[in-house]
Amino acid sequence: MKKLTYIRVGTCYYKLVQLPTISGDFNEVLVPWSLETLRNDHGKAYVGKIRKYDGFTCIPSHLDFKQEVFGFYNTYAPLPHTPTNGSIDYSLRFVNHIFGNQFELGLDYLQLLYLKPIQILPILCLVSKERVTGKTTFLKWLKAIFDNNLTYLTNDNFSSQFNADWANKLLICIDEVLFNKEELTERIKYLSTTDYNKMEAKGKDKRELEFFGKFILCSNNEDNFIKIDSDETRFWVLKIPSLKTEETQFLEHLKKEIPAFLFYLQHRELDTAHKTRMWFTPEQIRTNALQNLMRNNRNRVEKELASMLLSAMETFDLEEVNLCPMDALQILNHTRVRTDLTQLRQILKNDWKLKNQDNSRTYQKMVMWQNGLAPIPGKGRYYTIEKSFLLGNFEDLENDETMQK
Repeated sequence: MKKLTYIRVGTCYYKLVQLPTISGDFNEVLVPWSLETLRNDHGKAYVGKIRKYDGFTCIPSHLDFKQEVFGFYNTYAPLPHTPTNGSIDYSLRFVNHIFGNQFELGLDYLQLLYLKPIQILPILCLVSKERVTGKTTFLKWLKAIFDNNLTYLTNDNFSSQFNADWANKLLICIDEVLFNKEELTERIKYLSTTDYNKMEAKGKDKRELEFFGKFILCSNNEDNFIKIDSDETRFWVLKIPSLKTEETQFLEHLKKEIPAFLFYLQHRELDTAHKTRMWFTPEQIRTNALQNLMRNNRNRVEKELASMLLSAMETFDLEEVNLCPMDALQILNHTRVRTDLTQLRQILKNDWKLKNQDNSRTYQKMVMWQNGLAPIPGKGRYYTIEKSFLLGNFEDLENDETMQK
């Protein structure tokens, strides 16, 4: 343990105390201390010897950490480990389990966290319906590595306006995440790429600060734990398999290897180049789990329209159909789904990325009759929807068609 010390930041005094943890370690925290108590405990002369700082700052660094930066006290926590060459068999095996065939990308992600803490990185999402996958162990391992620079949040914590407890953290981890509101999705998307954020604490004014946090989300819900668009590029979603055998001391083995693992990251050559603001390209982090999430985020109107059109294509043996928004509205009015022309134009143009004809032209439009959809001659600035597009973007419909055959 360090010797008890005091500091003065601005006009306020603080005591640096070593807070004991369940694991037997200690976390250094700043506790406000009154001037009167200092005088009573140590005498009036002692107060003048206390180290003084102009204010707080937060400058993340793992290789060249400085507690004082131009007269300001650095609140970023120095890592408790000294890199040392050694065995990292458990660590590499665990990284391989989490990242699978993206093993090298996973090592790059961890290496960038360690060597370039201010580098913007994708929102890492670990999902699985199965149990004993190691998702929580991964968070605990990162906590052991990055110490007080990692914090855990709940859904309620993240949605709260008060963020002083995590605004200066390197890693913000949310376990059992479920964001039902679009504003929460927009908030995490904004924070994942911004350089600045407003910090707000209870009873204090907001203040702007530099933000370098990275988000890791864990969920047992693989299909719709968060609402994202079909063209989203900020999420790296990994489906984590169950561990073949559960090792109760596995986390302890990982912790023992931390100094050697940091040594490995410090000397390893990055496998990827810096090509985007989030380092990795969308193609590099695109996974089946991400595509599954995108498909399940499509709204009910989209799914119903796609189902009706695909059914008509199968009935009349078509590879594509032509459709105007008014046609789609007429079709859906015969179902329980309620929509309007504005939403349908949004789906066809923005969500499905289709382009309508420049001029009004004749085409075979789909009309709902008593026996189902049937083509009749029509005229308009129609969109062309291909069967391959529907099957590629609505997996459930493809499965239904396969079962019918």
